[in-house]
Amino acid sequence: MSALLMLLQCLHANPHRCLHSLQVSTNGFVATVQPPAEAEYLGRMPADFGSLAALQGDLDTSDGVGKVFFRQDHSPAVLRQAGDLINGAFPEDPAVSPTHVVVVTWVDVATHEPPSRGDGRNTFQLVIATHEKASYAILLYERGGVQFHSTPIGGASVPMQVGISKGLVKGYFFSSQGPYYPIATDEATVRELAEETNAGVRGVYVFEVGTSPLFSNVAPGEVLDLPAERPQEPTPQTRKASYDAGEQVEALSLPFNPNYHPVHQPEVVRHLLCSTIRLSAPLAVFRYNSETCAAGRSHCGPFAECRDYTGGYCCHCTPGFYGNGKQCVAEGKHQRINGKVQGRVYVGHSPSPVEFSNNDLHSYVVVNDGRSYVAISDIPDSLGPSLMPLSAVGGVIGWAFALEQPGFKNGFSIVGGEFTRKADVTFQPGNEKLSITQEFKGIDEHDHLVVSTVLEGRVPEVPRGATVQLDKYSEIYQYANNLISSSSTRDYVVTLPEGTSETRTYQWRQTISFQSCQHDESLRSMKPTQMLNVDQIFVMYDSTNMLMRYAMSNKIADVNGGEPEENPCFTGRHGCDTNAVCRPGQGTHFNCECAVGFDGDGRSCRDVDECRTIPNICDQNAICNNQPGTFRCECHEGYQFATDGHSCLEVSRPTNHCDEGTHDCDVPERAQCSYTGGSAFICSCLPGYIGDGRVCQERTKTQCEAHRDSLLVASEYRPRPVGHHVPTCSDRGDYTPVQCHASTGHCWCVDHRGQEIPGTRFGPGQRPSCIDHGDSQPPVRPTPRPNVQPPPSGTHLVFAQNGRIEHIPLEGYDMKPDQAKTVLHLPGKLIIGVAYDCVEKMVYWTEISPSSINKASLEGGDIIPVIDSPEGIAVDHLGRNIFWTDSSTDQIEVASMDGSQRRVIVATDLVNPRAIIADPPNGNLYWADWDREAPKIETAYMDGTNRRVLVKDNLSLPNGLTYEPQSSLLCWADAGTRILECMNPGRGDRRKMTEGIQYPFGMTSYRKNLYYTDWDRQAVVAVDTNSGRETSEFLPLKRTKLYGITTAYAQCPEGQNYCAANNGGCSHLCLATPNGRSCKCPDNASSVGCVE
Repeated sequence: MSALLMLLQCLHANPHRCLHSLQVSTNGFVATVQPPAEAEYLGRMPADFGSLAALQGDLDTSDGVGKVFFRQDHSPAVLRQAGDLINGAFPEDPAVSPTHVVVVTWVDVATHEPPSRGDGRNTFQLVIATHEKASYAILLYERGGVQFHSTPIGGASVPMQVGISKGLVKGYFFSSQGPYYPIATDEATVRELAEETNAGVRGVYVFEVGTSPLFSNVAPGEVLDLPAERPQEPTPQTRKASYDAGEQVEALSLPFNPNYHPVHQPEVVRHLLCSTIRLSAPLAVFRYNSETCAAGRSHCGPFAECRDYTGGYCCHCTPGFYGNGKQCVAEGKHQRINGKVQGRVYVGHSPSPVEFSNNDLHSYVVVNDGRSYVAISDIPDSLGPSLMPLSAVGGVIGWAFALEQPGFKNGFSIVGGEFTRKADVTFQPGNEKLSITQEFKGIDEHDHLVVSTVLEGRVPEVPRGATVQLDKYSEIYQYANNLISSSSTRDYVVTLPEGTSETRTYQWRQTISFQSCQHDESLRSMKPTQMLNVDQIFVMYDSTNMLMRYAMSNKIADVNGGEPEENPCFTGRHGCDTNAVCRPGQGTHFNCECAVGFDGDGRSCRDVDECRTIPNICDQNAICNNQPGTFRCECHEGYQFATDGHSCLEVSRPTNHCDEGTHDCDVPERAQCSYTGGSAFICSCLPGYIGDGRVCQERTKTQCEAHRDSLLVASEYRPRPVGHHVPTCSDRGDYTPVQCHASTGHCWCVDHRGQEIPGTRFGPGQRPSCIDHGDSQPPVRPTPRPNVQPPPSGTHLVFAQNGRIEHIPLEGYDMKPDQAKTVLHLPGKLIIGVAYDCVEKMVYWTEISPSSINKASLEGGDIIPVIDSPEGIAVDHLGRNIFWTDSSTDQIEVASMDGSQRRVIVATDLVNPRAIIADPPNGNLYWADWDREAPKIETAYMDGTNRRVLVKDNLSLPNGLTYEPQSSLLCWADAGTRILECMNPGRGDRRKMTEGIQYPFGMTSYRKNLYYTDWDRQAVVAVDTNSGRETSEFLPLKRTKLYGITTAYAQCPEGQNYCAANNGGCSHLCLATPNGRSCKCPDNASSVGCVE
């Protein structure tokens, strides 16, 4: 016997195909298709169909004892447990965070024959975990849970089988047996299942099954060793699994209805979920029953109570309120819904879309008569008339708060205020398609429901001045577990300005997904279908105010119609106040009762000010804010709510020991204290002193310092020389590589003794590129591989974290976290992008509060403003230019290093440009545009010409971007696909480096390593491009989001371009190209006297 399981999240079969269903068999396996007759597969492994055999044999569940339970789950606790097992099995791979699991448990299943086997029964479990583009199988076997190891088949005793089978693979002319991965094939290996592992946990086995064609390249877990076991208390020899009678809803041994029909008994309702199998320790079984009201009460809403069930707890709204327990609102009270609208909509045959950018959506619902009103602002008249047929944009709000007929519930009563609605509209006869995605995010601090809406696609044109009439309609909603669906065909009449009219049609399909509490048995009695009746539909486009308005009346009732209700409470004709609930009586009698939080006779209700009428309603460390129908307590600054949701406790405040004087740094004359966030600080010795910052000693003068001081100190016997060059010394006392004469303006390079290096002197206004003495080039010697060069010392990473710029030194390719420190602190700023000028040792950064580009020397000095309104930034250290993206103007600009000579070089077809990279020796720019509709990575010459798209397929949110000059690799990190990829731009050989990254933002490279910042991990992560593996991570002391990152080279990378010398002969901007340069004027050419 097997049963169909419709998956809420598909199982990855290959990179382009997903499985949307599985077959769960009582014979100990899960199949990708309907299994054939038992005689065709029992004892004949590998099977001809795709299957995961957890412990396959001829098993019996007909005796009322053996059961098979299955469910789907995406609760955080279960996902975390699955992730821990997967990551423990593959410790060298990037961490995996599953988004969905299927749990199948065979409990006390027996073999049919022979009777001499007695009470021997098997209990085991299979978990299928899905993570983005990969799937995993987890097998769990309890000690003592596998009591027989073979089953009788055809008169012989056949060992049970554990394995993963691809099944038959179709070829051009015939089919052949696909790959088969055997795990246990004889009684000895079956007997060892509960004793061995490949995941580091006894009885647990993990396999990666879905990154290539499903079951084709199975990868087993890599941890075969078991941890040392602690002594345990004596236990009975036979440890029986236990379960509760109330949890047998999903047992396949229950009577199976051959006449089952999905319309009246939706599949998802029957097949998903709430059974809990409580197996004995130490098996890592997936379960709910560790969750109780004692631990989870805080997850319920403020107007809800918590109830414990066998498998866990559920939240229920208290009397006078309705909802799902997490979100509860007062009965009868009007509701307000606010949100934003995003997206792009094409009208008719127009090639250009109308953009939505945070357009306001406001809705008002009179709940006691089911009337809803929706308005969307800033709709241009090129689109407004064509949106009039789409009253369904606000229809989900009408469904959520529809007037309930006896025995039926509106949407909010079932799903609460947190759900996702997706709808597809197809217009006839032109086949225009529009998608609507609405995410309802719960109730905010103002007691308003919050929704975000995205519209994408094309609608047929409705001419300006036309009107649209929609007749009343009914729509059947099918309710399954955590999923609601509906579809219909709707007609509407368009009356043109000249008076003629035409009837048009569109088809409508929608799904509403949500998270319900599966422990509440009352959910199982919920009606599988309900009818939403919508009438009194009003649509209008207000061109004067650019408003789109919808209004409609909504009732939820029986799909079969039934006798019409005459009671005014069910017709909406009662005259109760908009903040009152209508209570039906006998016949047509009713009473109006003010909603909770309001006072009056029901015909007229006024708000109760709880803050004034109820003493001490909030904690003494909180303030009470009255709101219509309710109130909210807000803790004073420096306090936060305790777990009871009422008491306000003082927050443990961080201490700035530098300001308080409670640090242990040396005295201010020898050391300085630098605050680094939280209660942390760093001690460092002042110039002229050495030590760890806590103990600093005066350093003996170096040759450079003695030379400098001899020229600066004058006396009565030796006056200060005039016109002499006074050398500059580093903090360590060494001669700085570049020396400049204060009087003549000439600059030159010196060696470590301060002697001028011939041929390096430049005239006023120019500085040579000199090698740092502390970072001298390594001697030429053999290396492990001819194409690998040891990296120079002194290179480090620079990254942004809120209002800080921090650096991490590199030792070889390894980050040195113990030497990381803050180099610049800008309180109140949000730094996004960073870039480094290796010539002047300057770090450039973009900030968005306010928008600007600034720079500062890593060796100290003031902050220098450069440009306003940027996002991503790149430096051409050869041509002495900076480039940046601007996501507000959707442009790419260039300027000289000081912000002058500003010019737009790309001004079209950009939506959300962010990361930008310069390749100065080759004269190329690269940038990423994370347009959600059509993300892409592009390139152009530095003057903006020869623009072309490099990557556009299989992208989602390409945030980070970097170019490594030695390997000529352009690499990017995608926060949507969670993949890190690289390519050679000249060859287009795109390849994946690593998958399963979390939320990358900025990215940089250094030789063979890539480094990216990750928002979720709040870390800098290193990846080796040779192996594609993560090698290390750096966790800053202050744990917040990290933004841009760049490499600060000890010396500039090799290479030249045509702008490197004498500005390429250009009077203003010199912009490099692969084979030359372009002399360009800034945008204010006339004011600076520039002519191209």
